[in-house]
Amino acid sequence: MTSLFRVAVPAAALATLLTGCAASADSPDPESTSPVAAAPAEVSKAAPRLVVTHDGGVTVLDASSLDTVAEFELDGFTRLNPAGDGRHVLLSAGSQFRVLDTGAWSEAHGDHAHHYAATPALADWAFDADKPGHVVRHGGRTTLFADGSGRVESFDPHALADGRPEVAVHQTPHAHHGVAVDLPDGGLVTTIGDSESRSGIVVLDRDRREVTRVEQCPGVHGEAVAADDALVFGCQDGVLVHRDGVITKVQSPDTYGRIGNQAGSEASPIVLGDYKTDRDAELERPERVMLVDTVTHRLTPVELGTSYSFRSLGRGPRGEALVLGTDGALHVIDPVAATVARRIDVVAPWTEPLEWQDPRPTLFVDGDTAYVTEPATRTVRAVDLTTGAVTASAELAVTPNEISGT
Repeated sequence: MTSLFRVAVPAAALATLLTGCAASADSPDPESTSPVAAAPAEVSKAAPRLVVTHDGGVTVLDASSLDTVAEFELDGFTRLNPAGDGRHVLLSAGSQFRVLDTGAWSEAHGDHAHHYAATPALADWAFDADKPGHVVRHGGRTTLFADGSGRVESFDPHALADGRPEVAVHQTPHAHHGVAVDLPDGGLVTTIGDSESRSGIVVLDRDRREVTRVEQCPGVHGEAVAADDALVFGCQDGVLVHRDGVITKVQSPDTYGRIGNQAGSEASPIVLGDYKTDRDAELERPERVMLVDTVTHRLTPVELGTSYSFRSLGRGPRGEALVLGTDGALHVIDPVAATVARRIDVVAPWTEPLEWQDPRPTLFVDGDTAYVTEPATRTVRAVDLTTGAVTASAELAVTPNEISGT
């Protein structure tokens, strides 16, 4: 099903190899569980990488130069999620969560870190999942939800470097399009639903005994983590906020006011969400976003003057709320003032396609850099969020769809 058809390790990475400290690894044999495919080189600075999906596979890029590092063929529609260890990315493909080692990582050594670069590789094993869905990183754990079975699996993402990790399993009562989040105290939050409807969330303790639940959240969808481990789950009429063990329903100002996609930041108690009010629309193109304050439980709308898509939401390093508009600009929102602080022109104006799987300009943020795809020109651009300047741009050989990274 999968074949590697091009791999390139940047010359700079190999030139800075420090033979005295470099680790070694052989190419994986068919029986191995290690995803590492080649000996890593120690490099002078961190060398993060991006992963882009396209029709027929995924492409790994150097996050600084945007040069292509590797390409992999994959059948069908593929989705992306960072694994949570700063190195691996999980691919929702077919009936599995596949593990992609991007081949770039850092290891802390006291007051400094060592940085490594290696050949990207797909693991020769996977997490089997009936309709692989949401992936959540929180509390030092990564949690997978299989929509077709309601099975929840969680693990320490740093164990991926050694192969298949030890997995904790929880089975929800009914299969549904859901999400689960591990809590720092060992507890677990999962959505409540079945194949017909979804109604809320339930909190379980470390022994998976029920602590509390709230079912006043029709169509519960998505989650985001804010400062102080606050969690937000979207509803068709507001949100549920889980904070300090208490679940609070926050009502939308409209009877139907859906906040189905959210972006959180550990630097801010305020979560960014999309906001839709037309229940019957084939595809609503809203021009408002909603800010959810997890401390005051207040919802504050922000008018953008342009529409956006569910792949338009992101957060900056200081908690800025970022929205990629169909006007081609990146709208930077001050979440405290609830105002658009500035606009950064990045791509040409675009129209959101009717099918959610189809490519459209997409936003991914890593530190001070925002990465934006432009499918119409097969381009990826890097934007410095401090200066607003486009620092790199690359035309790909494929049409980019989703984008993520390490």
